[in-house]
Amino acid sequence: MLKTLKYLTVALFGFAALTTQAQAQSVSDFYNGRTVTIVYGFGSGGTYGKYALMFSEFLSKYIPGNPKIIAQSMPGAGGIKAANYAYNVMPKDGSAIFMPPDSIVITELLQPKKVKFKTDKFTWLGTAIESNSIIVIRSDSGIKDITDLKKKQIIMASTGTGSQTFLMPALLNAVYGAKFKIVSGYKGSRKSMLSMEQGETQGLSVTWLAWRSAHPEWFKPGGFAKAIVQIGYKKEKELMDVPMLLDVVKGETDKAIVSFMASLGPIGRGLATPPGVPADRVVALQAAFSKMVNDPAFETAAIKRKLRVKPLTGPQVQEMVNNVMKVSPAVVKEARKRIMGK
Repeated sequence: MLKTLKYLTVALFGFAALTTQAQAQSVSDFYNGRTVTIVYGFGSGGTYGKYALMFSEFLSKYIPGNPKIIAQSMPGAGGIKAANYAYNVMPKDGSAIFMPPDSIVITELLQPKKVKFKTDKFTWLGTAIESNSIIVIRSDSGIKDITDLKKKQIIMASTGTGSQTFLMPALLNAVYGAKFKIVSGYKGSRKSMLSMEQGETQGLSVTWLAWRSAHPEWFKPGGFAKAIVQIGYKKEKELMDVPMLLDVVKGETDKAIVSFMASLGPIGRGLATPPGVPADRVVALQAAFSKMVNDPAFETAAIKRKLRVKPLTGPQVQEMVNNVMKVSPAVVKEARKRIMGK
C-alpha cells in the first residue's frame, strides 16, 4: 500500500510539473509573434499616455514569447468610453490590456447608468505609481488656503464627469462647502492646464504625478499656482504642508464619502485584463508587470520622462478595489445625490 502511494505521489508530482511546463509553453506559443494592444482612455500627451508608451516599451521582454506591444488612445467621458470597451468588446484572450482610469471605482459607484462594466471583475496586473489627487489653483486667484474655497467662486477645468477633474471639485463642493464652478469639455489634462495658463479657468484637479510631470516650476515659491488640498490616504512627501481632505471634513458620512473617493490614489497608472482571460496568461502578465516595474532601467526611463515609480502588485490593487466596492450602499447613495445631483 505504501509503495503504491509512493508511486502515486511521484506520478502526481510528475503530472503537475508537466502541466506547469505545458501551460508555460502554451503562454509562450500564444504570445510568440503576436501584437498586444494597451488601451487607455485619455489623450497621448498626459501621464496615461506616457506610462502606456513606457509599458509598451518595457513589458514585452518579460512576457513569454516576447510579443510586440502597442499603445492605443481611446479618449472619451473621462475614461468611461475605454472602460466600457475593455469590459465588453476587448478580446478576452490576453492580446489586449486595459489601463484603467484612476477614478474607475468612483465612476461605477456614482454613475452606474453610464458605465457598462463591473470594476471588481477586471483582473489587475499591477500599478506603477500611486498618487494623490491634488486641487491646484492659480496663485493670483485670491485663494490662499482651503478655507478660502468657501468664500469665493473658482472656475475649474474638467475633461468629463467620469474624470477626477470633475469628481474631486464636486466632492469639495459637496462635503466642504467649496464654491467651484466646473467647466467640462477640455481634451485631456494638458489642455486643461493650458486653460489655466490662458486665464479661461483658475484651477484643476489631477494627480500630483501629473502636476510634477507637466509643470514642476509652477510650485516654486511665488510660482504660478499652489496646491490647496489633497485627496488620498496619506500625504505626498513633497506636500506635507498641504491638508488632506480626510483630515478636514467632519461627520461620519462625509468622512466615509471622502474615504471611498480617495481610492483613485492606489489605482494610479497600471494595467488590467478584462474578465475571461485564461488564468495562465493572467499569471504570466502579472509576473511580467512586477518584473518590469522593478527593473532599474524602467525607473531610469521614468525619471527621464519626469515620471515616478512607486508600484503595487496586481493582488494588492485587486484587494483595495474589492474592499472599496463594499462601501455601504447608503453612503454611495448620499454621495451620488450630493456630488452628481441625483
